[in-house]
Amino acid sequence: MRKGLVLEGGAMRGMFTAGVIDVMMERGIRYDGLVGVSAGSSFGCNYKSHQPGRVLRYNLRFRNDPRYMGLLSLLTTGNLIGARFAYHVLPLELDVFDIKTFEADPMEFHVVCTDVDTGEAVYYVMDNVNHDSLEWLRASASMPVVTRPVRVDDGRRMLDGGISDSIPLKYFQECGFGRNVVVLTQPDDYRKAPAKEWVFRRLMPGAPKIAEAMGRRHVMYNSQLDYVKSQVKAGNTFVIAPEAPLPIGRIEMNPRKMKLVYEMGREACRSAMPRLIRFLGEE
Repeated sequence: MRKGLVLEGGAMRGMFTAGVIDVMMERGIRYDGLVGVSAGSSFGCNYKSHQPGRVLRYNLRFRNDPRYMGLLSLLTTGNLIGARFAYHVLPLELDVFDIKTFEADPMEFHVVCTDVDTGEAVYYVMDNVNHDSLEWLRASASMPVVTRPVRVDDGRRMLDGGISDSIPLKYFQECGFGRNVVVLTQPDDYRKAPAKEWVFRRLMPGAPKIAEAMGRRHVMYNSQLDYVKSQVKAGNTFVIAPEAPLPIGRIEMNPRKMKLVYEMGREACRSAMPRLIRFLGEE
């Protein structure tokens, strides 16, 4: 039975996920596959490259750099997160991503995006690192309204995978991963409220399918939460989630809060470790 790791998004709530996966890496826990959505993909790729600590390090280092993320980037490029700097310059030159290790590691790495023209989820298996694959990674974390659609190598326009498949547990099961660990960035009792579809229609007039998807996203997300719980009861899924809402905004770069949320993830994983090891059969 193949073991999978499923990482949802949540922008800077993903610092919780970073703490969780760093402890897993430090303990030598390996998976046959990982699927990441949005921050779950852009942070989760460091699992395959064996680089614990990297997510927190570069976010702290570049938090005030206008090329990385912020209003200046949004106003000058249309992207809240700097497209070239964050996904090409930073990993290739400044806080170097270990491409050799990533490509040599046998773990499958799946990225979830949303097709702008259909509103449907698109899944990309990233097994090497080049300009095109980094654009898929960028697309997975490209939030609507504050990011321009990303045109990937096959010509399609993509946005954040969380729009269409926020917690891709069912997808990973269909890929043959029968025993999965799911890392959430909202508490276990969280329920998503409806979004105002008309707002997205007004702000994104060229992407009606994205507006539709955002209007029904709460139904999709809450249904996925219910499915995750059913799979936990079935005994094939293990969940690590914060006990309470994380004390950080989606795009908040406060260093104290980033460190705090990261440490909350580490503590959640350490506390779950005995049960996690039993679940994975690694005793």
